Amino acid sequence: MPPLRLLLIFALVLVLLAVVQLGALSIAFDKLGLSPQRAGLLLAVSLLGSLVDLPLFALAGDPGAPPFVDDDGREHRPAERTVVAVNVGGCVVPVAFSAYLFALSPVPPAQVAFAVALMTMFSYSVSALLPGVGVVTPVLVVPIAAAFAGALLDPENRAVLAYIGGTLGVLIGADLMRLKELRGLGEPRVSIGGAGSFDGIFITGILAVLIA
Repeated sequence: MPPLRLLLIFALVLVLLAVVQLGALSIAFDKLGLSPQRAGLLLAVSLLGSLVDLPLFALAGDPGAPPFVDDDGREHRPAERTVVAVNVGGCVVPVAFSAYLFALSPVPPAQVAFAVALMTMFSYSVSALLPGVGVVTPVLVVPIAAAFAGALLDPENRAVLAYIGGTLGVLIGADLMRLKELRGLGEPRVSIGGAGSFDGIFITGILAVLIA
């Protein structure tokens, strides 16, 4: 794993540990109506799932892409194809939990759809491709926007809207809408939610609920 990606993961782990130390995770899950037992189960599944990448499909490489230099200063030729995978803990679990919240929440589907659409556009506008890492988004900017959108649309159910809007918005806007651009990175493999449970999708959902 490239040093830059390790540094990013380490920074996100520190953020999560700080959140845990403050008891903020329990506050976030309580806002979402999750019992301590179910919250613990969700975290455990996320952590274990972060070890699993499920390959989905492959994208043909960009033949015109120039060689790139990794963090160690070594030059690499772009890969002929890029395998796109999905991380269980960093993507599948947050999306499944969003579906769970949607099914149990009294929030009208139209409001949920609008929150997701807003966050999709916002996430796309602030995300960027970083060689050796993939798609990155600002750690705090997107959660703040998701919390604001949730409060604006439905103050009583702002936590649910913030989580679903933030989670799906990052997935669609920052990851799925930039899939074709990944060809230009020349990476042999990319993973949606690739840093596992500490990826932007997971962190965005939790921080958005805390801020909401």
